[in-house]
Amino acid sequence: MGKTAYFTDDLFLEHNTGDRHPENYRRLVAIREALERQDFFGRLLPLSRRVATAEEIALNHDPQYVDQVADFCRTRGGLLDADTVVSTKSYDAAALSVGAGLEAADRILAGEVDRALLLLRPPGHHSLRTRAMGFCLFNNIAITARYLQSRGLDRIAILDWDVHHGNGTEASFYSDPEVLFISTHQYPFYPGTGAATDRGEGAGLGTTLNIPMAGGSDDADYRSAFENQVFPALQEFRPSVLLISAGFDAHRRDPLASINLTTEFFEWATARVLEIAREHSAGRVISFLEGGYDLSALAECVSAHAAALSA
Repeated sequence: MGKTAYFTDDLFLEHNTGDRHPENYRRLVAIREALERQDFFGRLLPLSRRVATAEEIALNHDPQYVDQVADFCRTRGGLLDADTVVSTKSYDAAALSVGAGLEAADRILAGEVDRALLLLRPPGHHSLRTRAMGFCLFNNIAITARYLQSRGLDRIAILDWDVHHGNGTEASFYSDPEVLFISTHQYPFYPGTGAATDRGEGAGLGTTLNIPMAGGSDDADYRSAFENQVFPALQEFRPSVLLISAGFDAHRRDPLASINLTTEFFEWATARVLEIAREHSAGRVISFLEGGYDLSALAECVSAHAAALSA
């Protein structure tokens, strides 16, 4: 079965985007309430609280940008871009989100846990080296991948099944042959990136796999994409650790997109990915919450995802 760790924190609720913003504190409240009702919840091991330093965040971001975000949040808050709202506690929440990934990495490398489920705010996969974007301040998953590389790991796989293309993560590793980035996403759609022809560059050519999905795609379409593209790419790459950008906004009830997945798809995908991780990665998986904006669908999907991770 292995040991599955779990992290969330009340500070994430203080990243105040406003009640009308789709990425608001109610998302985590709904997830927590649903998880605490699950029989397996008591088996999840709590991770220690860790706040990332500015230097750790700069593993994937320009140090000047990190300082600018800290100053903007703590002095006034407001809009970092058209979609990305911050408050006075947002930098602290973002640093804790990054720190959760680093703590999970350390505990997994130490052999204390096998997997980790990180329920974080703000999300991260749109964040670029010098720019906040799409609700994201810092790229939690990319920083963790860079940290794992600094700890001596190679062949790191990142699977992003959020309905929006993880443009920030892709940009971080576009020329890196040691990081496989796979994204399934509605296309064409925000942020406008993620064409199938975008496959990496230089030494990293071939280690980016974009799988654009048409609006209206359903479980059968996604299962085909996973069976025929995602799983073979992971098998061929033989990752030492698998990181998941776990967005659940491809669910059919999500208000911000038009993909028609069911909750059962995410449970199936998690179980199948975990099989590959057990074969190649000693079962080492870290899952980072990204999108998902229908509260009941999000809570259902995270519960199903967590159940499969902890099985």
